[in-house]
Amino acid sequence: MPIQSFQPPVRTLLGPGPAEVHPRVLAAMSRPTIGHLDPAFVQMMDELKTLLQYAFMTENGMTMAVSAPGSAGMEACFTNLVEPGNKVIICDNGVFAGRMRENVERVGGTAIMVKDDWGRPIDPNKLNETLKANPDTQLVAFVHAETSTGALSDARTLIEIAHEFGALTIVDAVTSAGGSELRVDEWEIDAIYSGSQKCLSSAAGLSPLSMNNLAMERISKRRSKVPSWFLDVNLVTAYWHGGKRRSYHHTAPINNLYGLHEALVMLHQEGLENSWARHRQHHLALKAGLEAMNLRFLVEEPYRLPQLNAIIVPEGIDEAMVRQRLLNEYSIEIGAGLGDLSGKIWRIGLMGYSSNEKNVLFVLTALDEILGSMKAPILKGLAVEAAAAAYS
Repeated sequence: MPIQSFQPPVRTLLGPGPAEVHPRVLAAMSRPTIGHLDPAFVQMMDELKTLLQYAFMTENGMTMAVSAPGSAGMEACFTNLVEPGNKVIICDNGVFAGRMRENVERVGGTAIMVKDDWGRPIDPNKLNETLKANPDTQLVAFVHAETSTGALSDARTLIEIAHEFGALTIVDAVTSAGGSELRVDEWEIDAIYSGSQKCLSSAAGLSPLSMNNLAMERISKRRSKVPSWFLDVNLVTAYWHGGKRRSYHHTAPINNLYGLHEALVMLHQEGLENSWARHRQHHLALKAGLEAMNLRFLVEEPYRLPQLNAIIVPEGIDEAMVRQRLLNEYSIEIGAGLGDLSGKIWRIGLMGYSSNEKNVLFVLTALDEILGSMKAPILKGLAVEAAAAAYS
C-alpha cells in the first residue's frame, strides 16, 4: 500500500502542550516562503523582536527566537552563561530542574539543588539559606511555572534574593509567558527563555529568549569559548540584531517564524494583561466544575497555574484508561503525570487558543461521562452547571 499525504485527526488539545494553534497562525505559516536574508524577512524579524519584547515586558536588546524548541532556549542560557567550575544553584520542585542540572554539569559547572516537594512553589527561604552557605554562587536558575506539577513560584522574590548575593538568574518561562504575570525588566530577570507552543499559541519549534546587559557582559568576559557553535549568542547576534546588513548564521525556520509573528500580533491585539486575565477566568470555571465533581487539585490554590491544572486521580481509577477514552471517544488530549507523579495526576492545560469556554465545558462533560461510567467516587451531573455559573 503506497504511503499517502498525512491527514492528522482533529483534536482538542488540553494537555501540557502543544496548545491548539489559531487558524490565523496556521494561515500565516502557509504564506509563500522567502529567503532568510530577504529584506522583507529581515523587517519581519525586527517586528518579531519588538513583539517578543512586549510579551516579555522588556527592552533588552538581546531578545530573539532560538530556531529550536524551548529545550534549546534553556541550553542556550546555560551554555552561554555557565563556564567550567562555576557554581549554579538550581531550585528543584519538578521535572525540569533535573534538565537544568544536566545542562550545568555538561558544560563543567557544579549544580547545587535546592529541593521542594513536587506540587509546591519554590521556598525563598531555602534559596536564601543555600546562598548563605555558598556565597561564591554565580547563577541561580529556576522554573517560574512548573509544567510537571502546575505550581507557580514567586519569581520576583527569588530574583531579589539571588541579586542580594551577586548571582545572576536564569528563568524558565516556557509555560508562563503569555499566560501568567511576567515582567522581565521590572523583576530584573537576567536571562529568560520560553516556548512558542504553549500560552503563545504558535506551532512548536521556536524558543523566545531574552538576556539583559548584565548577562551579555558576563558572556563577553568568558575565559573560554561557548561550547555550542549554534547556540552561541555572540554569533547569532549578527543575524538577529545586525540591522539591514545581517550576517548569515543559519537558515531560519522561515514559515514557523511567520506563525510566531502572527501569534504575537494577536497577543498584542488582545493585550498582555487581558491574556493573563483570560487564562485566569477559564481556570476558575474549570476549577468550579472539577470541584463540583468532587475532584481535587494537587497544588494549593494560591500557587496554582491557571494554564496547567494538575488534578489528583480518584482512588481506584486507571488514569491511563481515562486519557485513552478521552482521546478515542471525544478526541480530547490531556496529560499524564511525570516522574514521581506518574499515574497519580492528570494535567489539563488551558493554554493560549485552547483557553476558552467551549473547551472548558467540553472536557468537563467528557470527564463527567467517563468517570461516571467507571464508577469513580464523583458527584455526577454537576460539573457543567457549576462551570457555567462561574462564567455568569
